[in-house]
Amino acid sequence: MGTAEQREAPTESSAPHLAARRSAEALDRDIPAHGGGTGPAGHATAQEQPYYRPLWIEESARRRRMPDPVRTAAVRAVLIIAMTLIQAMVAFLCTLTGSWLAFPMVLSSVASTVVATWAALDVWVTRQVWNQRNGVVSAPSSTARSLRRERRRARAAERAQESIRRRGEAGQLSHP
Repeated sequence: MGTAEQREAPTESSAPHLAARRSAEALDRDIPAHGGGTGPAGHATAQEQPYYRPLWIEESARRRRMPDPVRTAAVRAVLIIAMTLIQAMVAFLCTLTGSWLAFPMVLSSVASTVVATWAALDVWVTRQVWNQRNGVVSAPSSTARSLRRERRRARAAERAQESIRRRGEAGQLSHP
């Protein structure tokens, strides 16, 4: 029994669906259940149509999605680390075979290791910076929210003053 069936608690209203689901799983979808049991014009009757379960069931995420800058840094770090591991493996194999390519590969693997370390630290720094700038969103009384609200109001007031200043300059004929 799959996890989807384990999670569903059978109720009396879903009993016909469960019976239809069991029979539908047992049969091939293209072959009719009972020797062609079709109604008029070759169509299956309503009672004989099997229950098709969906391919997947939407479930809500347990954790929130990572912010875009953090996710970008994480993807970049994973790609760089993967390439570094491949490069280190090639350097190791070249060293074992005694190839002339071994020395340049070892040098570039060392450089790639430094870059991979930087990429991993970049994910951590980007996450910290994002949290510091945007604050904790889960707490309604978050200090960062009130600071953002104040900054938004200040920017709106600044824009209003700028538009008033521009309107005043448009009607001015000479400079004082």
